Amino acid sequence: MRRPLEGVLVLEFCQFLAGPSAGLRLADLGARVIKIERPRTGDACRQLSIKNLFVNDDSLLFHTINRNKESYAADLKNADDLVRLKKLISKVDIMIHNFRPGVMEKIGLDYTSVQEINSKIIYGVVTGYGNEGPWANKPGQDLLVQSVSGLTYLSGSDIDGPVPFGLSVSDIMCGNHLAQGLIAALIKRAKTNQSVLVEVSLLESILDVQFEVITTYLNDGGKLPERSAVKGSAHSYLSAPYGMYATTNGHIALAMGDLKLICSIIDCDITDLYTDANSTFENRDKLILRLGETFKHQNREYWLGLLESNGIWCAAVLNYREATNLDVYKSLKIEQQLNLGDGKHIKTTSSPLRMDGNKLYADKPAPILGHHNVGINEEFELN
Repeated sequence: MRRPLEGVLVLEFCQFLAGPSAGLRLADLGARVIKIERPRTGDACRQLSIKNLFVNDDSLLFHTINRNKESYAADLKNADDLVRLKKLISKVDIMIHNFRPGVMEKIGLDYTSVQEINSKIIYGVVTGYGNEGPWANKPGQDLLVQSVSGLTYLSGSDIDGPVPFGLSVSDIMCGNHLAQGLIAALIKRAKTNQSVLVEVSLLESILDVQFEVITTYLNDGGKLPERSAVKGSAHSYLSAPYGMYATTNGHIALAMGDLKLICSIIDCDITDLYTDANSTFENRDKLILRLGETFKHQNREYWLGLLESNGIWCAAVLNYREATNLDVYKSLKIEQQLNLGDGKHIKTTSSPLRMDGNKLYADKPAPILGHHNVGINEEFELN
């Protein structure tokens, strides 16, 4: 299958997660992504491990973000390496970086300078808080960005204090936004035959992810989100029954639904708490507790069968072991193996996209540091 970005050449001057995850999305879509890394140590993510898991000399985390790429080691402070990089830049379609403001200007690889090298370049930049402004030089790290964006006051209950996401949601969404912008820039360049600058920040990305609740806040007299005091409540702006409920053998989740209908189905009396639609907000905690008292007397399968047969939106709450054993998980074919050579493999996720009915698999592992220098030097005549 021919992929939509085949023939597009990308240089990725990025480390850690946001920028490299954008490169990953482009590579999945068929682009050739050459990762520019410092000699000897490479992308710092090579040594940033989760649970101290390593594959050969690199962290498992590095492998999850950098599969299907090539590695070119170059010292940006070395004059000869810079000459080679500028030759390479003259031949590429897209260049992305996540250096702090001012770094690329010092070495002559900022957007204005690169335009003189390649007048049709698409130049992508990832920052923590924007290239300009009072926070331009603050470190852009996922947990810090979650913390200053208001996000940590949406999950959990009001007695928990701030609750961050258990994954790098700011980085991942920023990478997705950058990939979208770069693909849009390819279309714009095809129309104008000119270079395009694409910029995104971690903070803007995580604020955008919250658009539904921030819009509510901005148009609700500046009232802050009110998390429920009940464990399992799931949305600071949605009322009962929205949330998760314990059963005798696990939990179920209830989405939006007609509360009176649900209570009639499960035989839960709420007549003292529910008088009109406003009651679902005013008495949210009491209603969630009342529902919870009912659900805890039967098992998960009983409640799901009863609710689903009556058209109520609900689901089991699963851990990874349960989720990855679902028939639907297997039918989606979201897993793939990366071939490390010598009979070694690691499992990871594949692109969630399908093109003309085909999954976008790519079993090429993350590159060894500098592994492609010789071939790239010869191919592009960089020496």
